[in-house]
Amino acid sequence: MEKDVEQLIVKSFFEKQFQDRVLHELFSPEKRHHALNRLCHQYTKLLREKYMVEIPPPNSDPTDIYELLKRNGAEKMCYSLSYNVDIDGKKLPLHEALEHAVGFGMPSIIFCIPGQLAYFEAEQGFGSPPRFLLKRPKLEL
Repeated sequence: MEKDVEQLIVKSFFEKQFQDRVLHELFSPEKRHHALNRLCHQYTKLLREKYMVEIPPPNSDPTDIYELLKRNGAEKMCYSLSYNVDIDGKKLPLHEALEHAVGFGMPSIIFCIPGQLAYFEAEQGFGSPPRFLLKRPKLEL
C-alpha cells in the first residue's frame, strides 16, 4: 500500500466531505474493507460526478478498456484500489490490473495518470457493472 498514491486518488476523485473518512479507513488494515465497501452502493455519492464518464456497452473486454485508457494518455503502469486482493494496493502493469478488475464483480479503481485519469468499475448487480473513466483536465485539489 502506498499512502501518498492512495491519498492522491481520494483527493482527485472523491467528494471533499468524504475524503478524510475514506483515507482513515484505507490506511487502517482493520477498516480498509469499509472504504472499498463504500464503493459498492455509494459510489454515486462518494465520487465526483463531474469527473465520471460512463463507458457505454459493450464494455466488458479488458483489452478494449486498456486501449480506451491508452487513447486518454494512460501510462503502462498503474496503481489499484480493489476488492480483488490480487491487485489491491499494488503498482502493476495496466493491462494486468484490468484483467483482474474487469468482470470481477466488485469495485476497483485503477489509477492511470496521477490526479487526472483512472478506471472505475462498480459492484455488479443485474447485468454488467457500471464502468467509468474518472477523468479530470488537470490536478486542481
